[in-house]
Amino acid sequence: MTENRYVIGVDFGTDSVRSIVVDADTGREVSSHISVYRRWSKGMYCDPAKNQFRQHPLDYIEGLEESIKESVKTAGKNVAERIVGIGIDTTGSTPAPVDRDGTVLALKEEFKDDPDAMFILWKDHTSIKEADDINRVSWNWGGIDFTKYVGGIYSSEWFWAKILHVLRNNPNVGKSAFSWVEHADWVPALLTGNLDPASMKRSRCAAGHKSMWNEEWGGLPSEEFLVKVDPLLKGLRERLYTKTYTSDVSAGKLTEEWAERLNVPAGIDVAVGAFDAHMGAVGSEIKKGTLVKIIGTSCCDMAVADYKTIGKRLIKGICGQVDGSIIPGMVGLEAGQSAFGDIYAWFKNVVIWPVERLKKLGEIDEQEYEKIESRILAMLSEEAERLDDESEWPVSLDWHNGRRSPFANQKLKGALLGLTLGTDAVRIYRSLVEATAFGAKAILDRFKEEEVEFNDTVASGGIPKKSPYVMQVLSDVLGIPVKVTRAEQTGALGASMFASVAAGVYKRVEDAQKAMGGGFEITYYPREEKINYYRKLYDKYRDFATSLEELLEK
Repeated sequence: MTENRYVIGVDFGTDSVRSIVVDADTGREVSSHISVYRRWSKGMYCDPAKNQFRQHPLDYIEGLEESIKESVKTAGKNVAERIVGIGIDTTGSTPAPVDRDGTVLALKEEFKDDPDAMFILWKDHTSIKEADDINRVSWNWGGIDFTKYVGGIYSSEWFWAKILHVLRNNPNVGKSAFSWVEHADWVPALLTGNLDPASMKRSRCAAGHKSMWNEEWGGLPSEEFLVKVDPLLKGLRERLYTKTYTSDVSAGKLTEEWAERLNVPAGIDVAVGAFDAHMGAVGSEIKKGTLVKIIGTSCCDMAVADYKTIGKRLIKGICGQVDGSIIPGMVGLEAGQSAFGDIYAWFKNVVIWPVERLKKLGEIDEQEYEKIESRILAMLSEEAERLDDESEWPVSLDWHNGRRSPFANQKLKGALLGLTLGTDAVRIYRSLVEATAFGAKAILDRFKEEEVEFNDTVASGGIPKKSPYVMQVLSDVLGIPVKVTRAEQTGALGASMFASVAAGVYKRVEDAQKAMGGGFEITYYPREEKINYYRKLYDKYRDFATSLEELLEK
């Protein structure tokens, strides 16, 4: 009888990195550890008022080492010595400038505190003007419209816009940057000792969805196009990449140095990286006809379709359609909402402000504050669920962090309509929950308009696990059942599945899913009495959105 083999799945989130050790033969999670980014948790290098969110590479390095080391330690020596692979997912698009040797500039003394020399987090929206310029040129220059596989609109959340913003506003960083690397590419390169920007294996997922890479035009957008957007981009294309790889491929072998730092065997395979939602979809057992919603601070909607279904159709208004970005051999489809759980967190912070002030004044202690803070959303959910549908409360728009889909527009802002003197915190909260569900339905409708239908919906992430109320409203608004995954960390689980394929345990991702999938713990069904009610309220939301969109851009 052969001994079980184990793999590590690493999920770099917005606030922390999670590592899990998984039995590759059964999918059983043996151990896990979460490491919070130390600098990020202090708000360093960020300016929310400017929509600037940067992360220092040391946060990633320290979190990676701590989270894997601790999860391996908990798993035990007998497990550690049988680990055969590591898979990695990250947020995205989260690029950083690197020198000729592949060193992120913020790791060099002269740039150690320069936010522009760090990783530019996915939700950084400082490059709205740059995205506008990319769109304007792509639509009007007379050549290929390079936005056609990313839903027709390029976003400020993505690769080229962020690079151009830095080049325009920080010439010192711009001149020192030989190339740029996505976080999803950098971590596997770091672990395998191949940081050379010219030879590291670049992720198909990251390249196709955020960098406008496509085989149709030979890789990245043409030099002619990029220079028309801005001459500052001249020459960068040739210092990036042409070839990309799906995540079932090994990026290389773990180096002796990192094996020692992580307490795992040297020479094991490290899979090519991908974005968190894409690997989370695999961990959520995505298949044709299934819409997977990864719901946390934001929401990512993921789907796969065969070539026959998609054909040559271009699905407008989504974030991308990329061959092999989720499951190799199928077209990966991505859409999403720029804020979901972040909206609830924002409202919680609004509600708790006086209590936080009292804590700072010393009138309540830390323990009392934490008790109140931990209960606010649960209490609001309980009371919101009790409200009579005939009661009055406002209608909200879920654009607090801009709109990702349908039809990206990061200039947009959230709004509340219909406030009265009877509007209280509970009614506002219910309105916000409904708004996030309405935003989800707008995406579903966009897919349906393009004749892409789904048989079922799967939800994973923090919100589905923590808030039954939110999930029930989502099911009611969508009018279809919503299944919640049993696995706590579907991103890390998906990464471990890719690790198992890259290491040769399985031949295909689908085989890994079948053996390692965790199934589902609960299904929310739409309540018949709510369907018509929410249909009417959704129409009101759409009318509100249409009438205010132009105003909310300003």
